[in-house]
Amino acid sequence: GDYFQHWIDVGAKADQDKLPKIFYVNWFRKDENNKDLPGGFMWPGYGDNSRVLAWIFDRCDGKDNYIDTPIGYMPKEGAINTDGLADYYKKTLPEILKVDVEGWKKEIKDIRENHYPKFGKHLPKELSDCLDDLEKRLNA
Repeated sequence: GDYFQHWIDVGAKADQDKLPKIFYVNWFRKDENNKDLPGGFMWPGYGDNSRVLAWIFDRCDGKDNYIDTPIGYMPKEGAINTDGLADYYKKTLPEILKVDVEGWKKEIKDIRENHYPKFGKHLPKELSDCLDDLEKRLNA
């Protein structure tokens, strides 16, 4: 917990305009039921990751290519270049970009029950506040 608190404190003192932007991706999400997908992977990976990176760079440059969701900004429809992408991957994009509210709620429960207790009295309030805020957005 002290490690997390250290970086929370560093971030609080920093010039907010100079802090790096953070993006989350899951390159390895699978759909075992879709036999068209090589290895069951919903995204091809490798060089095609540059499509997502291009969206990220555009976001960093302020391009209006996103929608606001309970978990943060996500690519709006058409924001990821799919030219030349195999049709079966184009068909997975809506599922990849969908916010699974129930899945996120299970994740929050797991974090509270199985991860936060490990911090004991060292759990930074900011971490629990972040989780509380996420839960409120998911329930809105």
